[in-house]
Amino acid sequence: MNQIAGKREAFSLSSEPALQNRADFSFLRSFVPCKVIWYSNAEAIPRGKRYSMSESSAKRVVITGLGIVSPLGIGIEPFEAGLKAGRSGIAPISLISYSALPGSIGAEVKELTDETAKAKWLKSQRRNLKVMSRDIQLGVASAIIGLENAGINTEQLDHERIGVEFGSNQMYSPPENLMDGAFAARGDHPEFRLEEWGPNGLGKMEPLWLLRYLPNMPSCHISILADARGPSNSLTLAEASGNASVGEALRIMRRGQADVMITGATGTKTGAVKAIHAALQVPLAHFEGEPPEKWSRPFDATRNGQVLGEGACAIILETAEHAAARGAKIYGTILGTGSSCVLDKAGKPNTRQALINAARAAFRDAGLTPADIGHVNALGLSTPYSDAEEAAAIHELFGARGAEIPVTAFKSYLGNSGAGSGPLEIAASLIGCAQGVVFPTLNYRTPDPACRLNVVYGSPSPLSNKVFLKLSATDFGQATALIAVGV
Repeated sequence: MNQIAGKREAFSLSSEPALQNRADFSFLRSFVPCKVIWYSNAEAIPRGKRYSMSESSAKRVVITGLGIVSPLGIGIEPFEAGLKAGRSGIAPISLISYSALPGSIGAEVKELTDETAKAKWLKSQRRNLKVMSRDIQLGVASAIIGLENAGINTEQLDHERIGVEFGSNQMYSPPENLMDGAFAARGDHPEFRLEEWGPNGLGKMEPLWLLRYLPNMPSCHISILADARGPSNSLTLAEASGNASVGEALRIMRRGQADVMITGATGTKTGAVKAIHAALQVPLAHFEGEPPEKWSRPFDATRNGQVLGEGACAIILETAEHAAARGAKIYGTILGTGSSCVLDKAGKPNTRQALINAARAAFRDAGLTPADIGHVNALGLSTPYSDAEEAAAIHELFGARGAEIPVTAFKSYLGNSGAGSGPLEIAASLIGCAQGVVFPTLNYRTPDPACRLNVVYGSPSPLSNKVFLKLSATDFGQATALIAVGV
């Protein structure tokens, strides 16, 4: 990939129509669900036809259900109560006996345990729990709660008109599930030997082991429980998954292929292997002597890393006509989405440009401009580099208004669950809109001159404009953006 990318200063994957390039970039579709656009440098140059909402959308798509499984609680009521109280879900890890996280601090969904999954949250799915990893359990529980919150009985609907678009992280087996097979593959040697895995190690694994960790399984289980026979897909784009999944569902409904879509994403990054990866690859917050709930501090000058978490949120979408026909409660409307991936010729991600590209694509999709946005729901990882890059993107997108538009970051409450973060944060903005406020960012005390943003902090900020921009990005140069309006 680097050799091909080196033919230009940079390339970007964008949701614009593709240019006709001689090189075959079909392999890049594994990164983001979009098409390839060449740029002569890392600056965005609009190409191809621009679609306004009036041209591309024959149907208005509304949000009628939220299935929240979060460190603040399960369901809308405890989630909203936590946001109103300014309560963080970040605390010492207690659901697993070991963790590579600094101080063993993270944001767990403590209400979902093996016992409560069987007895309450996944009671209807008890037979399938043996093939559900933690990520899958979180996602399926969110879908069940979301459908209930939407007041949808799928048995009363046309099953061919119900679809599923659900995002997830990559999933990894905990060490104890691999231990017997790995030890058997050592043979007489002190270390694991790959050539021994097939003949000696694999047979020691539980028969249904792989089904527990396939990232498409949340969508599969959700499709089965809802008897959804319409379009179904899974997106594995880490933090960018939620916006991308909602965007795919939006386009499916605009094409008239579904009346109801169960969308959203799930993820846990507090598990053993994910935590080890993070400890080796990204800055993690560590403030020895300070309470855990103070560790995540997006855009604050003293931030030093992200706090990992877990969670899931199902967002139930319906065409406005379908929702009106059954008298459904409306939480908001999805106006547009966009996606992008930007790397330089050496393969280094350009998060700032990817966010700009994705947001501009979302503006085009929605038929809006930056002047129409009431607040920004930021990625807000709380790492020195990522927050500064995101702030630079916001300034470029909004120009002189970049230092004025209200910005909030919900990872200060929820930690970073990867794929699960985006939909939970969308839900937080929608709930805030219903209350007429933007909920504040926690732990913002010292403004960072490198960011220069109007971060909402201390107390909720009143709002009159309920249109918001949600930004998400990964460490690999992928970014997605979503524009919605609350009620």
